[in-house]
Amino acid sequence: MAGHSQFKNIMYRKGGQDAKRAKLFTKLAREITVSCKTGSPDPDANPRLRAAISAAKQASMPKDNIERAMAKATSSADADTLEELRYEGYGPGNVAVIVECLSDNRNRTAAEVRAAFNKHGGTMGETNSVAFNFERVGYVRYPAEAGDPDAMLEAAIEAGADDVVSDMSEEGGGHDIYCQPDDLNAVREALTAAKGEPETARLDWRPMNTIPVDESAAQTLLKFLDVLDDNDDVQRVAANYEMADEIMQKLSA
Repeated sequence: MAGHSQFKNIMYRKGGQDAKRAKLFTKLAREITVSCKTGSPDPDANPRLRAAISAAKQASMPKDNIERAMAKATSSADADTLEELRYEGYGPGNVAVIVECLSDNRNRTAAEVRAAFNKHGGTMGETNSVAFNFERVGYVRYPAEAGDPDAMLEAAIEAGADDVVSDMSEEGGGHDIYCQPDDLNAVREALTAAKGEPETARLDWRPMNTIPVDESAAQTLLKFLDVLDDNDDVQRVAANYEMADEIMQKLSA
């Protein structure tokens, strides 16, 4: 199991807990607010906002919460204080990690992310210190039931995507579709017309190479990712680890 889809693994392990659900709603609301603030408040004219609302709906976020997050972009000074931040470094097992945040306090967020790296034997570096291990891509995700791998590959090719990685396992399965960053909106629109709304559509970081981790390093790595996921300021984490399915299943039990 490669690390480019580690977010869904984290959410799978935590999805049944109310506290984690509340944290997820906080992250989704921040993304909606910033998307609305930095672009058009009309989802039809703002692909980032449309993707944020789609992700919120997929997570069963109440409609009232979504509307409040959009209204906050124009009615609250808090929206002006949120800034997008990126931190990079090496985590347990020498895994390259990129942490994307939305924060109203840069110093607090930097200190908390750095503490997470240090506590788990990692090191936080400067911007672009590990980004060369990744490529910037457009990323669209569909659940496994959206179609079989051949059908999804055909739809993705017709939409102008570059690659599809399908996982048809019962737990955490789905179709990860990749395209050029500038093509994300067009690919998303074409896939939506063919397959319905995706679970996720966003710019992302895809590892160009992966680092295998053994069970010992994997245990520390997953704890590290959990700490990052628990931070309200952290929106997404990209990591270039590769973990055997049996290790993932054992540690997720």
